[in-house]
Amino acid sequence: MKVGVDARAAIWYRGTGIGTYTYQLIRNLHGLKDKIVKFRCFWPGDEYRDLEITREEVFDSIEQYKDKFWEEVHIPQRLENEGIDLYHVPQNGIGLPGKQKCPTIVTIHDLIPYVYPETVGKGYLKIFLEQMPRIVEEADKIITVSKWSQRDLEKILKVPAEKITITYEAPEPIYRPLPKGETQKVLREKYGLTKDYILYIGGFGPRKNVKGLINAYNEVYKDINDDVKLVFVGKQAKDFTELTMLIEALGLEERVIWTGFAPVQDLPYLYNGARVFVYPSFYEGFGLPPLEAMACGTTTITSNVSSIPEVVGKSALLVNPYNTVELAEALYRLLNNPQLAAEYGQKGLRRAKMFTWEKTAKETMKVYQSFM
Repeated sequence: MKVGVDARAAIWYRGTGIGTYTYQLIRNLHGLKDKIVKFRCFWPGDEYRDLEITREEVFDSIEQYKDKFWEEVHIPQRLENEGIDLYHVPQNGIGLPGKQKCPTIVTIHDLIPYVYPETVGKGYLKIFLEQMPRIVEEADKIITVSKWSQRDLEKILKVPAEKITITYEAPEPIYRPLPKGETQKVLREKYGLTKDYILYIGGFGPRKNVKGLINAYNEVYKDINDDVKLVFVGKQAKDFTELTMLIEALGLEERVIWTGFAPVQDLPYLYNGARVFVYPSFYEGFGLPPLEAMACGTTTITSNVSSIPEVVGKSALLVNPYNTVELAEALYRLLNNPQLAAEYGQKGLRRAKMFTWEKTAKETMKVYQSFM
């Protein structure tokens, strides 16, 4: 059986949830070394020839076509000419060819454009809302990443339950406890971080509720026994100005640190160095950052809504993200009680070990094999 995989997200969106999913899924599928199922990965452009993942035979050639021609003409032709038996589109099904003779699988991570349309860029919103009804109708099987996302697919798009399979995501192997001295050296030399801090890593759109975290920190920082800063890691986008204005209005300029974009290889150090990681999102299809923090042994506060409780279980301190006072109280509890914080850190470490990309690959392989 020959399975084709749209690998574009592994290149274009590396560092995002969908990019990480595609990258790690392909690597771990190849690592299974199945003698019956073979893989053929497609993406446009030859500038990716030297990427680490291309050193393995999973990427056996590079395509040169882009945009609609690539999806609507080139890929259907290649699937037929190369005898592909099954085609998998991991990035929410976007890019699923309209015409293909083999069965198709799509991974739909979430339905954020339906649930929080105001938080999505206009271009992506238009594409998603236009294409998703066709994608869920034409795909032979849908993989999703949580029971919560399955529920949304059934409720919003009326997808039959029997058409959906859940395969959980996982923290990448780089997320693990690191030596304290090494961590402090990297944080000091690359980011100028020399004191304790509360950490947030992710986007800055309204759905992520960063404003709620800033307000909660403002309520509690004077009552914390130690001098603890608030550190934000992530690319500065259009929502950045509004957040900086809030910080200035609250007089927190000297207490909030913006690192800007940090490469993936630096994130484990940033997680390891934090006293507490906070992820107060209003909605996630899965929510990798809390699990990444927990895999590093970092005490985590996160939301009690959408898929997040399903992922973190009772190993993180869950709060109502719509209640700033509750978030502030959680910060106060953990930062003023080192023993409680350490207990959550250990529970999180154990919980994170339950999720691996090898397990994700094996469960995905079962979906492929169901078409044999």
